[in-house]
Amino acid sequence: MTEQRKQISRTDFIDDKKSVKRGFTFSRKQLCIPYGLFLAMFVVFPLLLVVYYAFTDSTGTFTFINFLDFFTDMTKISTLVISVLVAMLVTLICLLISYPVAYILSRMNQKTAFVLLLLFIMPMWINFVLRAMAMKEFLSLVQLPLGSFANIIGLTYDYLPFMILPLYSTLIKTDRSLEEAAFDLGAGKVKVFTSVTLPLSFSGIISGAMMVFLPVMSCYVITDTFSGSTGFTVIGKLIAWCFLGENGAMTNVNGGATISLIMLVILFGTMLATGGFKKESTGRGTNI
Repeated sequence: MTEQRKQISRTDFIDDKKSVKRGFTFSRKQLCIPYGLFLAMFVVFPLLLVVYYAFTDSTGTFTFINFLDFFTDMTKISTLVISVLVAMLVTLICLLISYPVAYILSRMNQKTAFVLLLLFIMPMWINFVLRAMAMKEFLSLVQLPLGSFANIIGLTYDYLPFMILPLYSTLIKTDRSLEEAAFDLGAGKVKVFTSVTLPLSFSGIISGAMMVFLPVMSCYVITDTFSGSTGFTVIGKLIAWCFLGENGAMTNVNGGATISLIMLVILFGTMLATGGFKKESTGRGTNI
């Protein structure tokens, strides 16, 4: 009886396996087709258009004159430099504010930390233009004039959650036993932080910095909101002026495509230099 039951069970398993094979299933390559079509239509094709317009003139002739105009125009160069400096300053301010907040949250009870973290995340659910207008009204209420300083406040307020989240997710996953081992070896609090905690959270710092630095360079809606009559022009506004003139008609498509391509190269180089394309390290060792 036992042998018969084994044979029956084996037969049923083989029949089930054959029925599954006869059914209609998708392979992994087939499942990638919709994603590949989406990338081709909305990423690759627009990027090829940008490259085409950047290397041609208004008549469609291949030329490098667009790049020559950009690098010989001191107004455009100064706008690019200002955009980079503003992005670096906002990223640094966000880091100085976010790291202590993320560190404290990672050391708190998870339920309490979740509630507090939710308070930082909730503004992200609101459109960033509405957040900018709300901050503008607040600055007007406290009688802070619009201008460069107001721009820095607005950009920092808008992108602060993008720095807190990567830092918190990295700090919450660090191995506390390494800090305990450092204390047992006689290291002080400062030494433990600089030699253990900070190196282990470096991936979160890089991730947060990229999530703040890259958008701030090209964000011009917020700078327009807080500029007033003494604000500065970022590179994103310059691109908008090239594509859309005062009457809403395209004025300099080739120039706008050139600046966009230069921005893309700068952002790609920044991510490459900071290891943005590398896999997150799973190593937990450090030097004390």
